[in-house]
Amino acid sequence: MKPDKIERKNKSLELWNRAIEIIPGGNGLLSKRPDRYAPDIWPAYFQKAKGVYIWDIEGNRYVDMAQMGLGTAILGYSDDNVNKAVCDAIERGINTTLNCPEEVALAEKILQFDSCFEGVKFARTGGEAMSIAIRIARAFSGKDKIAFSGYHGWSDWYLATNLESKENLKDHLLPGLSPLGVPAGLKGTSIPFKYNDVEDVIAQTKDHELAAIVIEGARYEFATEGFLKEVRRIANEKNAILIFDEITSGFRMCMGGVYHLYDIQPDMAVYGKALGNGFAISAIAGKKDVMDSAQDTFISSTFWTERVGFAAALETINQLEKRDVFSKLSSRGRAIASEWQKLFKKHNLDFAITEFLPLVTFKPMYKENNNKILTLFSQEMLEKGYLASSSIYLSDCHTEGIIEDYMKALDSTLETVASAIESKSIDKYLKTRIREDGFKRLT
Repeated sequence: MKPDKIERKNKSLELWNRAIEIIPGGNGLLSKRPDRYAPDIWPAYFQKAKGVYIWDIEGNRYVDMAQMGLGTAILGYSDDNVNKAVCDAIERGINTTLNCPEEVALAEKILQFDSCFEGVKFARTGGEAMSIAIRIARAFSGKDKIAFSGYHGWSDWYLATNLESKENLKDHLLPGLSPLGVPAGLKGTSIPFKYNDVEDVIAQTKDHELAAIVIEGARYEFATEGFLKEVRRIANEKNAILIFDEITSGFRMCMGGVYHLYDIQPDMAVYGKALGNGFAISAIAGKKDVMDSAQDTFISSTFWTERVGFAAALETINQLEKRDVFSKLSSRGRAIASEWQKLFKKHNLDFAITEFLPLVTFKPMYKENNNKILTLFSQEMLEKGYLASSSIYLSDCHTEGIIEDYMKALDSTLETVASAIESKSIDKYLKTRIREDGFKRLT
């Protein structure tokens, strides 16, 4: 199905303006704020979603060539098989005085493909799971300090790095996050280093006794062999736990984490996002002696044991295996990157393309004009019936036909973008405010 012609009455903007008055920040997730796309015209709210299609609250249908539920809908929105498994679980009861057997089944399933590990703990969100992993690492090591690269959520252990300098997260996806409310006593406990920078990881960790070293499996780029070897060496030397945050990268190139594609074995891996195809489930897997330290500290929550997340994850894993989703995401990401490159050249645009294909991403190279360009891009694609940003979380439902239609719309959009850049009058093309790239207070 091709995108619908959009007729917008801006009910979403009206609802969003009501939301920011009574919900601090407007919602519970920074990445779903319309200010990050095309602020006054982005359809902030949906009424239903299926496959790659989203219907907003005015009934307009869009093709999602952007976030796909922030990477959660790896099989596509509202997958029939996962939904059936969840509905069956709900019918049988989801949270009782007793434990559900699906928890054991999912732990065993994860340890089948993460055969280097012997223990698993579960939570419901990526941020929770990372906090659990850090607690376990600190309990096992008896040390406090964490060295990290990348984005790892909102928790105190992570934001503590900005107590020392608000520039500490400059190179880690979301710069300038405020540590207000983080205990001052955590200052100096989280040490950032640059991804794929061997010299920097050596320099930043040399004077610290570390409980753990945390890196993302991949986000835009893959880790280099030299970087991984150095990180593993430092972890061994300092008796620190090496944790791979696979919340973004997990289940997109292989079963489990992309660490399987590297010649390295972490001590723990953390999963989220794609694990439940939109249902809330996350997991921490690790070596037995490390994971057993969870019994020496207190980690417990009522809703970590409810049935829905386990049922969703088990069926998601089943479908990922059955449909050969991993090869599809990489091949389609490669096709998109190739077509992007042709169109960028055709329109004489200076855009770079990243290498992690299941989250295929382009980056405009126009410095202070980048956000204007990305706003114009989202604006023009919206009018053609697409939710589009510089990144695409690919799903099993992004078929070749969907991608072909997207490329036709993209060609026309890039012609407009190129004209705006060439004429040095991007502002004249914009029908909304310029997007905000980072975090800010809304009211």
